[in-house]
Amino acid sequence: MKKILILFLLLFSTFTNAQTEDTPIVWETSIHEISETEYDVIFIAKLFQEWHLYSQYNPEYASQPLEILIPEGRNGYKLVGKAKESQTEKEYSEVWEKEEIFFANKAIITQRIQITDTTISSLTLEVFGQVCKEACIQIEETFSFALNGKKLIKEVIVLDKKSKNLTKSLQLDLKNTDLLKTGNKAADKSGNSLLNIFLLGFIGGLLALLTPCVFPMIPLTVSFFTKQSQSKKKGVFNAILYGVFIVIIYMLLSVPFHLIDGLDPSILNTISTNIWLNIFFFVILVFFSLSFFGFYEITLPSSWGTKMDAASDVGGFVGIFFMALTLAIVSFSCTGPILGSLLAGSLGTVGNPAFQLSAGMTGFGLALAMPFALFALFPNLLNSLPKSGGWLNTTKVVLGFLELAFAFKFLSNSDLVGHWDLLKREVFIGLWIVIFSALALYLFGKIKFPHDSPLKKISFFRSSFGVLIFAFVVYLIPGTFKNPTWNLSALSGFPPPQFYSIYEQASDCPLGLDCYKDFDEGLQAAKETNKPILLDFTGWACVNCRKMEENVWSDSEIYNLLKEEYILISLYVDDNEKELPKAAQFDFKKANGNIKKIKTYGDKWSTFQILNFKNASQPYYILMNADLEILNSPQQYTDIKTYKNWLKKGIENFNK
Repeated sequence: MKKILILFLLLFSTFTNAQTEDTPIVWETSIHEISETEYDVIFIAKLFQEWHLYSQYNPEYASQPLEILIPEGRNGYKLVGKAKESQTEKEYSEVWEKEEIFFANKAIITQRIQITDTTISSLTLEVFGQVCKEACIQIEETFSFALNGKKLIKEVIVLDKKSKNLTKSLQLDLKNTDLLKTGNKAADKSGNSLLNIFLLGFIGGLLALLTPCVFPMIPLTVSFFTKQSQSKKKGVFNAILYGVFIVIIYMLLSVPFHLIDGLDPSILNTISTNIWLNIFFFVILVFFSLSFFGFYEITLPSSWGTKMDAASDVGGFVGIFFMALTLAIVSFSCTGPILGSLLAGSLGTVGNPAFQLSAGMTGFGLALAMPFALFALFPNLLNSLPKSGGWLNTTKVVLGFLELAFAFKFLSNSDLVGHWDLLKREVFIGLWIVIFSALALYLFGKIKFPHDSPLKKISFFRSSFGVLIFAFVVYLIPGTFKNPTWNLSALSGFPPPQFYSIYEQASDCPLGLDCYKDFDEGLQAAKETNKPILLDFTGWACVNCRKMEENVWSDSEIYNLLKEEYILISLYVDDNEKELPKAAQFDFKKANGNIKKIKTYGDKWSTFQILNFKNASQPYYILMNADLEILNSPQQYTDIKTYKNWLKKGIENFNK
C-alpha cells in the first residue's frame, strides 16, 4: 500500500510547474566573470514561509532534487561539476523513509560555467526542482545571461509613471515582519485539507457503491475472480489488483487539471470564482440530479464499453486493467453525477484545487475498489450483502435531491461575486426548505419518480431517515426570519453571509459589524481612533471565511473585541467583477518580469496580499497598528479559543 501511495504522490507532483505571483518561490540571478573562460552563475531562491526547496544532493527515490542543465541544442559552454549550495537542513520523511535535504527560507546556488567557444555572447541554463509544503509544485525555469555579467537577456518592460506610482502605493512598509514567519500551522491542516477532501471523496465512493450501476457488480465480479482463477490465491490476487486499477483509473481522471494548473498555479482558484463557471456547474448539477430522478440516463457511448470489454479478454494484468476501465465506463450513469459534484467542490476550495481533486478522486476510487478486494479475501461475506431491489433506486433519488441542493451553492457564488442581489440568504434557505421538504415527502411515499417500484410498506430505515430530513427542514425554517430563533451554525459557509439579506441591514459587513473595504480608508480610521487593525483577507465564495464569521466571530466576547477594540478591514480577493475606477487601474510587474493587469478590486487585493504577506489563502488575518507594525503572527481558519487569545494578545502588544 505504501508503494502505491508513493506512486500517487509522484504522479501528483509531476504535472504542476510555473512561477507566477502565487508561487512560493522568487528567483534572483546574477553572473560573475572568474576568468576569460569561466563564469559563476548565482541563483538566489527566496521561499515563502514553511516551503522547502530540495537540494541537488537529496537522496534517490525521494522528493525531486534540484538540477541545473544546459538546454538541448545549446553549445559553446559546459557545467563544471555540481553547483555549490548554501546551508541546507535535514529531516526524516515518513513517506519516503529517508532523510531528505532541503533549503528553508532562502537558497543560494552557485554554478561554475566553462566557455568552450569564445565567440558566444550569452548562455542559457535550465533549473528543475520541487518545492513542497503540504503539496508539491514542480519548478522548471529558464534563465539567460549576457556574458558581460550585468543583466539577464530579457525584454525590458517599462511601466508608465501611473503604474509605477500605484504599484509603489500597493507595497506596505511593514515593521516587525518576523512575526509573519510564525503563522498558525494548524490552519493549513484544517478546512479544505487534502485529508478532508480525500474523506469526502471516500464517502462519495461509498454512496456510489449503493447505486444500481455498481452494487450488483460486486458479487458477480468477485465470483468471477475466485471461481475462474487457477487457484484461490491467484483469484484473491487478481481481485485485489482489479481494485488497485480502479483506484488508479479514478485518480488519473484528475491529471488534466494538474496540466491546467501547471500553466498557472492560481488558475483553478481564479476560475472557481468565475461567474459563468459557477453557473455552468449549477446547470450541470441540476442536469445530473434530474438524471438521478430517473427522467433520463447519462451514459458514455456504448461503443466505449464494448471496446473495453473486448480488451479485457486479453488476460493477465492488461485484461484486468481493462475490466476495471469497463466498470468505470458502464457505471458512469451513477458515478458521473457524484464525480461532477466532487470536481465542482474541489475547484471551489482554497489551496491547490488540482491536488484537492486528486485526493478526492483517489478517495472515491478507493471506496469503490475496497469491496472487491474485501469480498475476495472473505468470500463468505457475500452472503450477508442485501439483495438488489428498489432500495437502490431510492438511493439514487435521494442523491438527486442532494445534488439539486448542492447546485444552488454554485448559483449563489455567481450571485455574490456578480453583486446581482438575487439569491439572498433567506431565498437560498427557502429553496433548501422546498428541496428537503420534497425529499421528506418522497421518503414517506407521497412523491414517486419514473423508476420507483410500488411501495407496499415503508421500511423502518426509510421512515427514520424521512423523520431526520423533516427535522432538518424545521431547523432551516428560522433562517428565513429577520431575527432567527437560532443561528444555522451547522450550515455556516454554505448559505450566503448573514449580511446578504432581503431584510434591511445596519451594515453590509459580517454580523453587522462596522468594516472598511478599502485598506487606505481603514488605515486612516485607525489613525483617527488610535485603534489596532484587523486586516481580513476574505472572499465572497470562501466557505471557510463564512464559517469563521458565523461560528467564531459570533462568540460574544470575540464579537465585542471586533466591535469595540479593532478597526476591521475586509478585503475581498475574489471580487473580480467589480472594476476599479479607470484612474485606479494599472499594470503590475511581477517578480518574474511578467505584467498583471490590475483592473478589478479582486485583482488589487489578491496582489496586495501576495506582495506584502507572501500568502494567497483565505481567510487570512493580520493584526497591525496604524504605523504598519505587525502585532501578532497571522491567523487563519481556527477555533474560538485560539482566535480569542490571538485577538487579546494583539491588543496587549498594541498597548505596549
